[in-house]
Amino acid sequence: MQDFNVYWAVIGASIIIILSYGYNALARKTNIPSVLMLIVTGFALSFFIDLDNEALRPALETLGTIGLIMIVLEAALDLHLEAGKGKLISKSLIIALLLLVLTTFGIAMVIRFAFDVTPFGALIYAIPLSIMSSAIIIPSVANLSGEKKEFLVFESAFSDILGIMFFYFLLDSAKMDGAGALSLHIAKNIGLTLAIAVIFGYLIIILIQKVTGEVKLFLPIAVLVLLYATGKLFHLSSLIFVLAFGLMLNNKDLFFKGFLKEFILPEPYENLLKEIKLITLESSFLIRTFFFIVFGMSISLDGFNQPMVFVIAVVALIIMYVLRYGALRTMAKSQLNPGIYVAPRGLITILLFYSIPVEHQLVDFSPAILLLVIICSSLVMMYGLIKNKREEALLETLGTEEGAVAAPDMKGELSQGTTSESILPKDPPNTKSDSSDHEGWDS
Repeated sequence: MQDFNVYWAVIGASIIIILSYGYNALARKTNIPSVLMLIVTGFALSFFIDLDNEALRPALETLGTIGLIMIVLEAALDLHLEAGKGKLISKSLIIALLLLVLTTFGIAMVIRFAFDVTPFGALIYAIPLSIMSSAIIIPSVANLSGEKKEFLVFESAFSDILGIMFFYFLLDSAKMDGAGALSLHIAKNIGLTLAIAVIFGYLIIILIQKVTGEVKLFLPIAVLVLLYATGKLFHLSSLIFVLAFGLMLNNKDLFFKGFLKEFILPEPYENLLKEIKLITLESSFLIRTFFFIVFGMSISLDGFNQPMVFVIAVVALIIMYVLRYGALRTMAKSQLNPGIYVAPRGLITILLFYSIPVEHQLVDFSPAILLLVIICSSLVMMYGLIKNKREEALLETLGTEEGAVAAPDMKGELSQGTTSESILPKDPPNTKSDSSDHEGWDS
């Protein structure tokens, strides 16, 4: 610590933020996920900065937790719950839940086969690998068409929320006696969390409109973080707090009906919504940047000399995409392209992996498995988005060419019509045969 220079640290942090903005711009043009570029940058920095991996773990957990809150809030603020979207929302929820469960059990079988572990321990390690990353998906699908983008945003947000709930419910089940007690615990947990989320959602939205002064935007976010952390201490599904607040704020016509309309101040409300969206977007970008940089710095190459690491990662990826293809093919065929490719793992996978209690940790399970799955799934997404972009460009080009070809043909027909008209008499004789000939020409 004696060699630590605060100015070099500030310079380094500033350069990382500038690079991250550049990576985002590059990602929009090339569809290469900016997350991969951040991880590679962090890994490169690890050769110049000597830090113990265990020392980085608290930083990863802290950044990951705050990042998770901001990313889910960002997703919720982008979702419009309209009557016509009920089918899309329910379908994305069912597919997210189905794939989470099936993928978890599929990967758990692989882990159980590869390691000497109980079924419970295999499930604990399989859940992080089964959750889609909204942190990667939401910025990556920004250029997709409306329904495809909304489906993937909904699905990834539901996958995050359900996956985290599944993970912590499973850990709680180790302390429960029997399935009945666990079911009752889950029902109470979700019911209590929803009630608190709705009550505090209304209170925050109503009160924040009345706060005067220019400095007020971090107040609702601080309250959300406080609720999330407090809920975690009491083993509640805290992410529901964040999701409920975002949905309520972005869908006032749905949640503020009847007498509740009186609590909405139109101008302050619209300004609040616009500013919170902006600060959430910027904050999640900043936290995501440093999270993946720190994760890249924590990567060790020791696990890559084990063949079993590659076998487990490849089999897990095959299970992920085979199940995803089957689910989309059966239930949402219109989302197959590029939806089949968009299933990256990322922040939640890393965060839950480092949240596994010591008593359930596997000494032989290498973090390199996670890294391989994250990188490969991001590359598959990149391929799918590039492929979709090229296909749309080709269709657009073909449509333009067809219009260009049709135009000369029409022009030719018009010119022929003009020629025919020029050789006809201006006042054709008023005879039956001439009249019928003229009618035929008009038709």
